[in-house]
Amino acid sequence: MPTPLGQLKNIGKTIEKRLNEINIHSREDLARVGSVDAYRLICNQHPGKTIPVCYYLYSFEGALLDLHWNALPKPLKEDLLARVRPGQKSMRSV
Repeated sequence: MPTPLGQLKNIGKTIEKRLNEINIHSREDLARVGSVDAYRLICNQHPGKTIPVCYYLYSFEGALLDLHWNALPKPLKEDLLARVRPGQKSMRSV
C-alpha cells in the first residue's frame, strides 16, 4: 500500500498540495520522480515564484530518507543544489 505524503517528514499541507499538482501523491511517487526532478517540476509549475530550496528540495530528500531536512549531511545538500543549479559553485569549491 502506498505511503501518503502527509505521513512523511517535512511534508506539510502546502508542500503536499504542490506535489499533488505534479501528480505525486505518495512516497513511492516521490521516490520514482526523485527529489531534484520533483523540485524542478514544481518550479516549472510556478514560474516567477521563488520555490525555497530548503523547504522543497531538501524536504523531499529528507522525506525519502526519513530525516528532517536540516539534518541532511552538508555534502548531500551541496550535491542536490548542484544538480538543481548546474554551474553554480558549491560551498566546498569556494
